[in-house]
Amino acid sequence: MKNFKELYLAGEIPFEKIDDYVMEWGYSDEERTLACFLGLNAEEEDAWVSDSEEAMKELLDKQK
Repeated sequence: MKNFKELYLAGEIPFEKIDDYVMEWGYSDEERTLACFLGLNAEEEDAWVSDSEEAMKELLDKQK
């Protein structure tokens, strides 16, 4: 099963779906960190946490 990042980069889901993935992770017994669950690397996670969701989106969009 593909993670959020893989699906987003493939153009299969809009960026706004990240909220659904965060909610799914929050209500699950998932042992992985949220970043791992979403498929984010350390730079992407740091941009999201330290700057903004938009900063992380910009990093992802550069990979498309």
